[in-house]
Amino acid sequence: MSAQSPPGTADPIESPHLAAGDVARVWVKHLTSLLLPVNALAFLFSGPHAWYIAPLFMLPVVGAFVLDDGDRVEQRQPTEALPAWPFDALVYLLAGLQLLAIVGIARMFAVQSVFSVDMVVMITVVGGSSGFSIITAHELIHRRKPWERNLGRLLLCTVLQEHFFTEHLRGHHVRVGTPEDPATARFGEDYQSFYLRTVPAQFRSAWKLEKKRLGDEQMSNLDPRMLGNRIVHGLAVGWGLAFWVGAAAGLAAFVAFVLQAFFSSRLLEAVNYFEHWGLMREGSRVRPEDSWDTHSWFTYYGLTGLSRHADHHYEQTRPFQQLRVYEDVPMLPSGYVGMVDMVMTKNADFQELATEELRRCGLGPFRDGVDVGSADGSAAPDTVGWLGRWRALPATVRVPVAAAGFLTAVTAGAAWLGEASLPFASSLLWNAWILLAFVIVFRVVNRIEQRETGPVVAWAGGLTLLVVLGTLSERLLGWLA
Repeated sequence: MSAQSPPGTADPIESPHLAAGDVARVWVKHLTSLLLPVNALAFLFSGPHAWYIAPLFMLPVVGAFVLDDGDRVEQRQPTEALPAWPFDALVYLLAGLQLLAIVGIARMFAVQSVFSVDMVVMITVVGGSSGFSIITAHELIHRRKPWERNLGRLLLCTVLQEHFFTEHLRGHHVRVGTPEDPATARFGEDYQSFYLRTVPAQFRSAWKLEKKRLGDEQMSNLDPRMLGNRIVHGLAVGWGLAFWVGAAAGLAAFVAFVLQAFFSSRLLEAVNYFEHWGLMREGSRVRPEDSWDTHSWFTYYGLTGLSRHADHHYEQTRPFQQLRVYEDVPMLPSGYVGMVDMVMTKNADFQELATEELRRCGLGPFRDGVDVGSADGSAAPDTVGWLGRWRALPATVRVPVAAAGFLTAVTAGAAWLGEASLPFASSLLWNAWILLAFVIVFRVVNRIEQRETGPVVAWAGGLTLLVVLGTLSERLLGWLA
């Protein structure tokens, strides 16, 4: 092990020179990171779509889950002789694609309605890509060149998260793994509780850090020095961009901008949640074992090195292509795409697996050999109030009531905004048919998946069925008209 290698890593692959073909073979793998942004742009610039066509753009997202859930891993150490410029060019390209996506939102939703399937699909497809853009911004704000850091800040403005620049660099990296860090999830804390705690706490922390930078943490918000507050600048640019989109393209575009920003925030905090869940730092020096890692091939190449989070905290200015693999650090149950789904929808499963890993590594609450049992972050059922009474109802009552309420709200909203082309009763029936078509498709997908054909095949079959149902129903509607 070389003197420069941190504990728990193998020596980097050293070579005085790499042939262009060797560099290209590494670089091409990182082009996997274009999957989600290019899919989002294809969705935005090919729309508006018929209600049965928009969901087709979910298939690449399913593909990302499949790639990330596979057995393929990447554990090779980086090659020190890799030139930086092709990887920097990829980062700049990803930044440009995110800025182009904002133009695409304005373009499509200038002519598409708020209450449309396009809007629902946009939340996942474009919001997911915007969440990925935070990874690109994260890479840029850790750079030393001011223009690169400002480009990262601009990307954060497109998702209304510019305060992340201040809190992440001057807050999280300093306090990670301590009770003072709002972005470190505690042992036994579930995702929803973490989200509700961390979002306002990170903003408050960033606000205090900026006041401290300006000279006085206790200064009034009306102090003239606050004009130099970067958080204020970020709010002005981010929300200014949102209202500019709304003024240029209308209400639907403004709603789409805000929704993609909200979904990206959910993704960001899901990642923050599992990157340090249950870990407690000892001493002032951040160590590799204060972060969770994964060896997922797709997370490494498709999410620009994010899988090697331990090395990022150990040496935060290392570019993504040079991040190293560590031994003896806690390992996530899957790659990042699968982890986001797990912590959001199956949080108890995540906590059980993560607790066993911490116990195996002797980290977090098990550092001193004390077995604290299994974590159960699932909230106890609410048995009081209207929410508790609603949950107590049988599914045979809740599902029809919820569906009826949803359909009525959507139909009324479209009528109120002047988006409906049919009378209210006819619109209600039409929306009910669309909802029923999706229910049928989801059931078909579930049936196909039970035959162990794989999610891509299942979703391809289900979406094909959706296109058939949509085409036939559109023709029938036209005939009746």
